[in-house]
Amino acid sequence: MTTAKSKKIYRGTGRRKNAIAAVILKPGTGKRIINGRDFKEYFHSDVQNMIANLPFAVLDNADQWDVEVNAHGGGIAGQMGAVRLGIARALVANNAEDKSALKKQGLMTRDSRAVERKKFGRKKARKNFQFSKR
Repeated sequence: MTTAKSKKIYRGTGRRKNAIAAVILKPGTGKRIINGRDFKEYFHSDVQNMIANLPFAVLDNADQWDVEVNAHGGGIAGQMGAVRLGIARALVANNAEDKSALKKQGLMTRDSRAVERKKFGRKKARKNFQFSKR
């Protein structure tokens, strides 16, 4: 019976709007999977793919890690931001010295902006019903 060599894994959770991303980082060759699909297939735009992988670009270690993400809730843009934060947090769990470089780029901060709730007596959160003077 042979035992598999265990590799250290690092976890990070990211949230943005209504999206939540659970990120698992493993030492590897740069393979990126989100919900069972490749990053380039999941995020159709190159810009979205670049933003999701920004923590690796800042630290210049993209080919050292395999990333596995389970993202749910929200839309593509929210999930993209959640994945970015989750990756940054997982990288800091690996090496705390990387935190200052990531924080300088604003990657360690959760984006607190969310949809404002609708108020009663109004059409939307801030828009009033149409007013007729006569």
